[in-house]
Amino acid sequence: MNDMTVLTVFTPTYNRAHTLLRTYESLLQQDCKEFIWLIIDDGSTDNTAELVKSWQSKENGFEIRYIYKENGGMHTAHNTAYAHIDTELNTCIDSDDKLAPGAVRMILDKWERVRDQGYAGMIGLDADFDNNVIGKGFPEGMTETTVIGYYSAGGSGDKKLVYRTDIINQYPAYPVFEGEKYVSLSYKYRLIDQKYKMAVLDEVLCNVEYQPDGSSNTMWRQYLRNPKGWAFWRKVCMQYPISKKRMVVDGIHYCSSSILAGNRHFVQESPRRLLTVLCTPAGLFLAKTTKKKAQA
Repeated sequence: MNDMTVLTVFTPTYNRAHTLLRTYESLLQQDCKEFIWLIIDDGSTDNTAELVKSWQSKENGFEIRYIYKENGGMHTAHNTAYAHIDTELNTCIDSDDKLAPGAVRMILDKWERVRDQGYAGMIGLDADFDNNVIGKGFPEGMTETTVIGYYSAGGSGDKKLVYRTDIINQYPAYPVFEGEKYVSLSYKYRLIDQKYKMAVLDEVLCNVEYQPDGSSNTMWRQYLRNPKGWAFWRKVCMQYPISKKRMVVDGIHYCSSSILAGNRHFVQESPRRLLTVLCTPAGLFLAKTTKKKAQA
């Protein structure tokens, strides 16, 4: 590694050899190659390893690192990535996405301007493959925000987050629940929000395409298969709510996930016990609905 390398682009992947190529090609097309590409293979059974090995043998202009681990879900791949990143900044590009043209240079140029201002990192835009911004952009004149602050002010759509590695590693790793493979990645971001802001980088940094078998298209099954992970996340949301209305929604989901997990002590374990008691009937209904939807 070049001692001056500031950025690691990391990519968790699971049986995505058929889309990982376009991620690789988007990195090759960057006009600035001052980054490391770290691939976390979450137990793939396709030809991902062979594909990456062939790329490592080429003159790419950037270093490619590859780590294979047993399949444990996206959050465990992030845990592995954070444990192995040794650059100042990091950002995640999924294995079916593309780093936008010029994104590395935009990230490094912006960071050079704001590095000494105490930010946890930067928040930029995601767009689809036709370069249409996902959800809403940033309000005119916004120069800094927290992740939760952006959404509580009416923002929407996935955003590209670039974090300082030292800060993201100050916070606990994503928990692992036996037999489950999902915990919201927003867990760490919500904790970081309580102390740090992000500098706004009002540029498209990533072009995304949602896969039919991706997490955004299988939510009912995720709720059913990973109830402990979801209950954990809803507890965090109730501790650090976006709004009172959203806190009620999270309370209902906490009850539902706890019921699906068979946890009889969820009221006592809740950070907001009264709200949890009030949300229990709706949570029971949601649990029943989740079972029906997931099995449909």
